[in-house]
Amino acid sequence: MSSDNQPIPVLVAGALGRMGSEVVRAINSSDEYQLVGAIDNQKDKEGQDIGSLIGLDPLDVYISSDFEGSLCSASQNVPKDGTNNGAVLVDFTHPKVAYNHTRTAIAYGVHPVIGTTGITSEQLDDLSKFAEKACLGSAIIPNFSVGMVLLQQAASAAARFYEFAELTEMHHNRKADAPSGTCIKTAELIEEQRSSFNKPLVNEEEFIKGSRGGCRSSGLRLHSIRLPGLVAHQKVMFGSNGETFELSHNTIDRSAYMPGVLLVVKKIRLFNKLVYGLEKIL
Repeated sequence: MSSDNQPIPVLVAGALGRMGSEVVRAINSSDEYQLVGAIDNQKDKEGQDIGSLIGLDPLDVYISSDFEGSLCSASQNVPKDGTNNGAVLVDFTHPKVAYNHTRTAIAYGVHPVIGTTGITSEQLDDLSKFAEKACLGSAIIPNFSVGMVLLQQAASAAARFYEFAELTEMHHNRKADAPSGTCIKTAELIEEQRSSFNKPLVNEEEFIKGSRGGCRSSGLRLHSIRLPGLVAHQKVMFGSNGETFELSHNTIDRSAYMPGVLLVVKKIRLFNKLVYGLEKIL
């Protein structure tokens, strides 16, 4: 709970989506949080109770497509005494709006917790400066799974010993961005240990463009698969003479992300800057 033992007020953007509705259920299941806003752009659901729409009892929180209006209402809970408490926005929407949603939330004094991927490194740098100027705890989390954080740490450690590595990520076919933000984050952590990978030994030729995946400046190759039936899966494969070393993580159900979401919502109000990655909060 907050410092005055009041539940943490939370808005959910993308509340009717698969991740958003799971967040609403998680918020509703704990006395430490209070749902104060449900934002979604499904016009035919406007004004309807979010609880009833996702199979819960009525929550007296109604769907709104007015993003800024919802933030403005929630910002009334932000104290003016510099204690950096206030409302938290959990956003699972679309890569095209993730940057603007984050910046707008900071402008309104609402702590953004962004699970939407697709924010570029340039946008991340801009948001970091904006959050620091506002002294407002903000989080961009490519993946809320504790298991994924452990995989990334293991991959980073292994990168010190292997010069050849490739990454594969697999998601459902409604995911808009590729490669996933999680996969990019994993590649970045690997590259912190070694600047160059996969020195070419032959002149490769792709008969179908993209067959070898996307190649980062470090030489790391990233492959994306999109199929119905998948949730979220990632594999990192290292190779050396006479051996391969594989790390993999599989998300079976979206409920796996909820402990991480709730943890970030609870802790982000203690920060006064933007944090990128769940490992910075654990």
